[in-house]
Order: sequence, then structure tokens, then C-alpha cells
Amino acid sequence: MEVALIVRSLGRNRLGALLIGLQIAFTLAIVSNSLSIIEQHLQHMARPTGFDEANIGVLHNQWIGQPDDLKARVLEDLAALRSVPGVVSVEATNSFPLEGSGWITALQLTPDQQSATTQSAVYFVDGGGLSAFGLRLTAGRWFRAGEIGEVRDDETKFPDQVIVTRSLAQALFPSTNPLGQVVYFGQSPPARIIGIVERAQTPSASQTRDHAGVENASFFPYLYLGNDTMYVVRTTPGRLTSVLQTAQEKLLKVTPQRIINWSRTFAEMRRIAYESERKESVVLGIVCGLLLTVTALGVVGLTSYWVSQRTRYIGMRRALGAQRSDILRYFHLENLIIAGIGAVLGIALGVSGNIWLAASFSITRMDTGFVGAGAAIVLALCQAAVIWPALRAASISPAMAFRTR
Repeated sequence: MEVALIVRSLGRNRLGALLIGLQIAFTLAIVSNSLSIIEQHLQHMARPTGFDEANIGVLHNQWIGQPDDLKARVLEDLAALRSVPGVVSVEATNSFPLEGSGWITALQLTPDQQSATTQSAVYFVDGGGLSAFGLRLTAGRWFRAGEIGEVRDDETKFPDQVIVTRSLAQALFPSTNPLGQVVYFGQSPPARIIGIVERAQTPSASQTRDHAGVENASFFPYLYLGNDTMYVVRTTPGRLTSVLQTAQEKLLKVTPQRIINWSRTFAEMRRIAYESERKESVVLGIVCGLLLTVTALGVVGLTSYWVSQRTRYIGMRRALGAQRSDILRYFHLENLIIAGIGAVLGIALGVSGNIWLAASFSITRMDTGFVGAGAAIVLALCQAAVIWPALRAASISPAMAFRTR
């Protein structure tokens, strides 16, 4: 009976109810999609790289000019860095996870294969790479000292032995044991897989939203001799910041004819790599907060207006025996009907909007739980927003029924 009465009352106030309903619908659609995108960003940013991130720092070294004795200089630098107290291991390499750029090469199972089976990021390492990166070897072995070659930054070389990540091994050999299998990097000679590490992200992992292939990486047994060299330094726990500072001073003492462009902990590199996603999540969170605030204020304003318009009617109900709880229930039920209709429309808008976003911007489809969570948030907010004007309505005395305007 009361529901039918409320519906008839809303029919006489269609414009206000329609506007609030539409506002609730659009708020729900935007909030649910925003929550989904924020959750995807958080998952994306939290993906592990496979490195010992808490204890690893990187120094970007650049030589002045074009020195001919690169090998001697790199080996001297590695020895100097290893002598710093607190250093566990050091590696000179071409790239590392989240660095943003690196060498990506095609991989195939036969030399005459027309199209690549998959692609792989390439990291150059020596015998200490396993320790320097803090990787976990799950099968096979690491490179031995006598197997390490050399590669310059202007060379393209492929080894006859390679270590791959578990993700890449599964992509290449999903139904057989990859250890000992032979692969081809384009038209290169065959390379045998001698080891498998649990995980190592690609340099462009932060730019890849899709999880597929983000851990497809290979390790080549080469001492990297480049004019731009990354020195990856792994330290004992708690000493990373002080070691990086000492390491810079040590390198400049060894050879001043260099520029250390930057020195960062892995945590700093992760923060830089995901800066845009972090800012986008904050902006989306602020937008959601503003939309919910505006919607709540709209509910408060409309309900307050209706209370002022129905003062005599409320007073008459009180005079006929209605309790304060009856008045409160009436306005909460009225708000629930409007918000419920708006929520149904908002769910439809949110799902259709997410389908368009997924098709246009290659984002992951929204889980239905976010629509439900958004609907619950909006409905709870609307019920909370109506409390104050409903309490005002419930405080109207029965004497108001006999007052004239």
C-alpha cells in the first residue's frame, strides 16, 4: 500500500525524480568502471619482476668519448664495485625489468619456420648474473665461467646455450620438458636451453597491460661491453642506499672520464615506471569521490525540497497517528525506489560502457562484482544522504496539519 502511494507521489514529481535517477545511473556507471580500472592498475603495478627488488640498485654509466679498452674498464669497474662493503654481487648488463627499453628478438623451434613461435626479451649476463639479479633457478644450471663470451653494443650475437624463464619455456614447449631442447633466435645457429628461472619480467613490462608474454625473457652468456652500461648492484639487506652512494664515488675514483647519469634503487625504478598509472588511479579516485558527493548533495537537496512541500501532509499523518519511524521509513523507501531504478539503469550503462572501453582501449573487461559493488555503494550513499532531511520531516509536529500557508 505504501509503495503504491509513493509511486503515485513520484508521478506528480516526475522531473525531480527523473533527474536524480539519471544522476545516480551515470554515477554508478562511472564509479563501477573506475573501480575496475583502478583495480587493474593495482594488479598491474604489483606484478613481481623476479628480481630481489628490495636489495637491488642500478647505476647508469656512460663513458666520455669512445674508449678502445671497454673490456678492461668494465672488468675494473666490476672489481671496484664488488669491493664495496655490503655488496653481494654485481652485473654489467644491457637492460633490466621495468627499464623501458631493451632487446626483443623472435624465437622459433626450427630454422626454416616461416613465423616466430613467440618473442623474448634478452638480458646479457655472466657467471654472477643469478646472484646479482636474485633470480630463482628452478631447473637445469646457470652459466659457468668458461662459457661466458663478450658482446659489444653494436653487435648482434647469439649463443649456443641459453637460459629462459618458466613463462617462455611453457610458451615454446607446452607439453614437453623444455630443458635440453633446441631453439632458434631468428636465423641464428641453434641454442640449447640449459636452465630455467622462475620469473623475470621484460624491460617493457610496465607498458604491457596484458599478462601474456610479460615474463618471456632469455639470458645470454655475454659480458656486455657498451658505452652505455647498466651496473646492477645487489646488496645485503638494509644497505642499498649507502652502497649506491659509495659505489658512485668508487667508480669516479677508478676512472673520472665517465658520466653516471643516474643511480636508483629498484623501488625508485618501479615508482617511475608506473607513475602514469598511479596518477591515473588517483585522478579516477578523485572523480569517483566528487561524483558520489554531488549525487549525495542532489539527494539531500531534492528530499529537503519535498519535505518543505509536504509539511502539511506530514503533519496530517502525524495527527492521524503516524510515528516518527513511519515518516522516516516513507522517505527512505521513496529514496530506495528512485535509487533502485537509477541503479538498474546505471548497471546497463556501466556494462555497455565497459564493453566499449574494452574494445576501444584494449583494457580488461570489468568483472561483474564491480558493478555490484558500485550499486551497493551508490544505494548506501543515497540512503545515508536522505537521513538528515528525513529526520527533519519526522520532527514535524501534528499541529502543522492545521496551519495555513
